Amino acid sequence: MKKQTMHYKQQHVDGINIFYRETGDRTKPHLILLNGVPSSSSAFQELMNDLKDDFYLVAPDFPGFGNSDIPSRQEYEYTFHNLSVTIEKFISQLGLVKPHLYAIGYGGPVGFRIAVRQPALFASLILQNSNAYFEGLGPAMQAAEPYLKNRNEETEQLVRPLLTTLDGIKLFYLSGAEDASRINPDGYNNSFYYLNRPGQQEIQLDLLYNYGSNLAEYPAWQQFLKTQQPRILLVWGKNDVFFPLSAAEAIKKDVPGAELHAFNTSHLALEEYHTEIAEKIRKFVNGR
Repeated sequence: MKKQTMHYKQQHVDGINIFYRETGDRTKPHLILLNGVPSSSSAFQELMNDLKDDFYLVAPDFPGFGNSDIPSRQEYEYTFHNLSVTIEKFISQLGLVKPHLYAIGYGGPVGFRIAVRQPALFASLILQNSNAYFEGLGPAMQAAEPYLKNRNEETEQLVRPLLTTLDGIKLFYLSGAEDASRINPDGYNNSFYYLNRPGQQEIQLDLLYNYGSNLAEYPAWQQFLKTQQPRILLVWGKNDVFFPLSAAEAIKKDVPGAELHAFNTSHLALEEYHTEIAEKIRKFVNGR
């Protein structure tokens, strides 16, 4: 059997170079992986290595994230709608065929927007700590609510440390983790570096403020789930302070056939449980 290796490539989408990780065999099921703040496609490195013999895997960095281009805020409006349009074109240009979608955090709103526009595009949804319900908003998101409703200097000070300080970024990785010694510090240190590049703070504050547009879309996404009843695998860090287990349970209420697995860890469940999650994905996609 041919040994699969990881490749690091770029795809030009509307004048923006989108960096992506790629591995696996194109003749096998396609899986696109969408991450969010504070990391980028690097969050999927180990999971992709786990699954590279079973799937064709592609993990892009959104514009402004990771190793993708960082167009200025004048050139590119950092909204979830625009990210979804860019990624939808990326999927088309790469010729992905009926891909399974894996989405974490911000990747969920991007993926839901695409799924609503193209209900037949994704073979299934694999969601990890990504929300579509008001009851799924955890204490950290509730604390950010004043900023989501009214962006001003005062409310900005409430959320800026989350995206600009090492302690804030560690919250994603370590808050609720079962065993902090299993969390590779390269993850939060690299995230801190990327989020403190020139112009990044304002870009990330724009996108966080635009999360309010996702709240407005929640009813449409819920209706999509109720009417389409897509195949769904939920793999959840149950101690997440952003989107706790109640977010997964709300999805399962509307899609009773959804498969739910909760792990005793943080928002970034792959940091501790990528091996276990990889096995859940194999069984789910293969219908076992």
